Amino acid sequence: MELKGKSGDGVAEDNEVGEAEAGPMTTLHHQPGAVEQYGIEPIPPALRTVGWFDLFSIFINFLINPGDIIKAGLAVAAGLSVPMAILAQFVGTLLAIFFYVAMANVGVDYGVPGQVAARTSFGIRGAKLLPSLLRLVVSTYYFAFQTIVGSVAIMAVLEKLFAIKPPMLLVAILFGILQAGVALFGYDYLKRLSRLALPVKIVVLGYLFYVMASHPDPNFSPLHILRFTGTQTFTWLLLLTWLNTSITSWLSMTTDSADFCRYSSSRNQMWIGVFAATLIGTLITGLFGAYGAAATLGKDSNSFTVIANIHPTMTTLLAILLVIGLDNWTINVLNLYTGGLSLNNIWGKLGRFWSTLIVSVFSIALCLVPDLLTDFLNYVGVIGTIFAPISGILVFDYLLIRRMKVDVPALYQAQSRYWYWHGFNPVAVMWMVIGFLLYMFVIPELWLKPLLTAVLTGAGYSLTYAAIHRSAMAKAIGLADAPAPGG
Repeated sequence: MELKGKSGDGVAEDNEVGEAEAGPMTTLHHQPGAVEQYGIEPIPPALRTVGWFDLFSIFINFLINPGDIIKAGLAVAAGLSVPMAILAQFVGTLLAIFFYVAMANVGVDYGVPGQVAARTSFGIRGAKLLPSLLRLVVSTYYFAFQTIVGSVAIMAVLEKLFAIKPPMLLVAILFGILQAGVALFGYDYLKRLSRLALPVKIVVLGYLFYVMASHPDPNFSPLHILRFTGTQTFTWLLLLTWLNTSITSWLSMTTDSADFCRYSSSRNQMWIGVFAATLIGTLITGLFGAYGAAATLGKDSNSFTVIANIHPTMTTLLAILLVIGLDNWTINVLNLYTGGLSLNNIWGKLGRFWSTLIVSVFSIALCLVPDLLTDFLNYVGVIGTIFAPISGILVFDYLLIRRMKVDVPALYQAQSRYWYWHGFNPVAVMWMVIGFLLYMFVIPELWLKPLLTAVLTGAGYSLTYAAIHRSAMAKAIGLADAPAPGG
C-alpha cells in the first residue's frame, strides 16, 4: 500500500489556534518523500484497505512485549499467584477494551487519528493542550520503560555470551535509536514489521517457555507453578492493584486505537483483528511473564534474565536477544508513532516525520532517569488519575453526544462547531478535573478505581453537556453553536 499523500484532499489547514479559518491545503508537509506523508490529516478512502490479519499482527505484537511480560512478573513478585497474575492482566484488558475499540471506530469511519478525534469533545485547542500533550508524555515514558526492560535483559545475555558488561545507559540509548527507525518511516513499515515479527516471536517464545518448563529444578515444573500461591497471603486489594494497573495501561492508550485503525477497510475487519489479538496476546504475555517470577519464588520478575541464568547456551541466549529485539521494536514503534501524532496535533505545521523524530529524541533521553523501573506503579498511578477521566469523556462524547457522527472538515477549522469557547469545551475541562478528584479522593481502590472513574466522568459529562446545550448558559460558554446531543 502506497502511503505518500497528495495535496488538495479538501481538508482545511490545521492553523495555529486563534487564527481565522484556513483555506484548502496546498501541500502536506516538508518531509522526506519515502516516509508516510499523512499525519493528522484524514486518510483518503482509497487508502483504507488494511484487513483483519494486519491489524491482528500489529495489536498482538503490541501486546506481546517486554513491558507487559515484566508487569506479570512484577505482579507475582508482589505476592500474586500465577493464575491470579494472569487473571489480573486478562480481566483488566477485557474491562478496558470497550473504551479502546469505541475510539477505534473513529479511525475506521473517518480516517482521522485519535488526537484529532478528541477535538470533538475537548475543542480544537483543548485537544491539543490536554489529551495530546498528556498522551505525548505517556508515550515517551512507555518507550523509555520498554527500552530499559529490554536493555536489562540484553545486558544479561551479553554478559553470558561474551563476558562483557557495557554501561546500561549506553545499551539503552543504542537500542532506542535502533527502534526509532520504523516509526519514522510510518504505518506501512510498521505493518510489514508486524507481519515478519509475529511468527518469529511466537516460535522463539515457545522455545524459551519450553526451556523454563523443562528445567530440572522442581521449582520450574508446571505443577509447581500452578501450585505456587504467591510470596504473601492473598488479598483482594493486591489483586485489584494489578487489575487496576492493567486497566490504566489500556485507558492511557484510548486515542491510539484510531491511529492504528484509520487505514482499516471496515469495522468488522477491525473488530476481528483487535479482539483476537487481545485475547491471545494477553494470555501469552501473562503466562510467560508470571512463569519465570514464580519459578524463582518472586526473586526475579524478568523471565528473560531468569532464562539467561538457568540455560546460558548460545542458542538460548541468541533466542532471547532476537525476541527482545523484535518485542521492543514492535511495541516501541507504536509508542513513537502515536507520540509523533500527538505532537503533530499540537504543532500541526511540523508534519508526522519531524514530530516523530523529536519524540524519539526525548524518549531516548528519558532512559537516563534512574528510577524508571522501580517506580513503575507510582508512574502508572499518575497516568491513571489523568487518563481515566479523559477516556470516559472521549468515549461517552463520541457514542452518546455525537452518536458516532463527526464533521471532519470542522475538525481542522478554527471558529468551527468544535471551537466551543476560545478553542476549549468548558464542560469537558470541568469534568476532567472532577474525574481527577474522584480518582484521587473519592473512589476506593477496591471499586476498580480507573474504570469507575472513566464511567462516572463520561456519564456526568454527557448529562451536563446535554443540560447546558438546552439552557441559556450555552451561548456564554460557547456551546450554542456546538453540535447538539445526538449529532
